[in-house]
Amino acid sequence: MQKGIIELEEMEFYAYHGCFKEEQVVGNRFIVNMAISVDVTKAMKSDSIYDALNYVEVYEITKEQIKQNSHLLEHLTDRIVTAIKAKFDYIDWLRVKVSKMNPPMGGQMKAVSVTLER
Repeated sequence: MQKGIIELEEMEFYAYHGCFKEEQVVGNRFIVNMAISVDVTKAMKSDSIYDALNYVEVYEITKEQIKQNSHLLEHLTDRIVTAIKAKFDYIDWLRVKVSKMNPPMGGQMKAVSVTLER
């Protein structure tokens, strides 16, 4: 058995998450990074998408969760992790990092992020 880590990097979305009313109206950019540990043995040998984790489905699940507004990044990140693990029960380990770009913190800041592993 060969374990592999598949990474989806810098998926960018525009969404309306936040505790402040303005954030829910104006919106913000969000960047999602994830690493997924799975058995890649069959895919390595067959070279078939049917034997591999379908990255497009992972992206679509992430996109659907991003569309549903949350007040907290912790809540949003948990929903993404839970939805992906529910769809792909053979995932050994998953790490998801959600970053809100230019958060309204009263000062200059690139991003604030929440990372969950399961």
